[in-house]
Amino acid sequence: MEAEVRKKEFMFRGKTLEELNALEVREFAKYLKARGRRAVLRQFNEIEKFIMRANKKLSKNKPIKTHSREIVVVPKMVGMKIQIHNGKGFEPVEITGNMLGHRLGEFALTRTKVKHGSAGVGATKGSKFKSKK
Repeated sequence: MEAEVRKKEFMFRGKTLEELNALEVREFAKYLKARGRRAVLRQFNEIEKFIMRANKKLSKNKPIKTHSREIVVVPKMVGMKIQIHNGKGFEPVEITGNMLGHRLGEFALTRTKVKHGSAGVGATKGSKFKSKK
């Protein structure tokens, strides 16, 4: 008796991704917590326009670039590869099921980790007398 090993299917509040894709954006908002639900209902037109533009660009094999970091991720966006502006450039992000209900800006960080180099000549007392070569 061999047990079938299956990958755990993604669920969001008891619904599969296929069931969520069948829902309209306003119906999906009912499954979010209060703050996300309010944001989705307020941004409804903006989200719909973004999805329409993204689908047009996907059909033309063009990259989807956006400055709209405040858009809430909905099920119709899952699987898209979006480039989100981080203030300096565009960061590529692939939308997954775990991102549902979050905003796009959360996945394109605006601040990088500081990488300090070595101290320059004269910066410490020991380096004062080293040659500059």
